[in-house]
Formats: sequence, structure tokens, C-alpha cells
Amino acid sequence: MAFFTYIVANRRNGTLYAGSTDNLIKRINGHREKRRDGFTTRYGVAILVWFEVHETRQAAFRRERQIKEWKRGWKLEFSERQNPGWADPFDTLAG
Repeated sequence: MAFFTYIVANRRNGTLYAGSTDNLIKRINGHREKRRDGFTTRYGVAILVWFEVHETRQAAFRRERQIKEWKRGWKLEFSERQNPGWADPFDTLAG
């Protein structure tokens, strides 16, 4: 089973959110459909900017916590470096 750490945004250089999950497609769909009240719903954060795969839930969660400790500028720089066009790979993944 794969586990994921991801970053979603509301627009390029906008509001960012880092999370982790064992079902990336379901989680991103949840963000897009605003299934849960909270930060991502309030700020319209639903564009998948970046993700990585981990072998364990603990590794994905540790990476999420690491990213959440970063300053906003670092997260923006990281997102820009990993995905210069801020292209959303979700439709390719959901195929």
C-alpha cells in the first residue's frame, strides 16, 4: 500500500495546505467537493501542486509535519521548484 504527502493550493502563489493520506485521489476529490468543513474549504484550496509517495503512513505523516513547519516562502519556493507551471496533475492521476 502506498501513502502520500501532498500540497494543494487555491491558485499560484496563493494559500497552501500540506496533508498526507493513503488515498490521494479520494482526498483531493474531497478537497475539491468541499466535503469537510475546515481550512481547505474555507480558503478554496483544491489544486494539487505536488505529491510524493511513501512506503509507510508514518513516513508520509512525518513529511507532512516537516512541510507544515516550513515558512510560507519556503513552501512557495518548493512548490515552484517542483512544479514550475503549477500544473495540476490530478486529472492524469484520476485518469
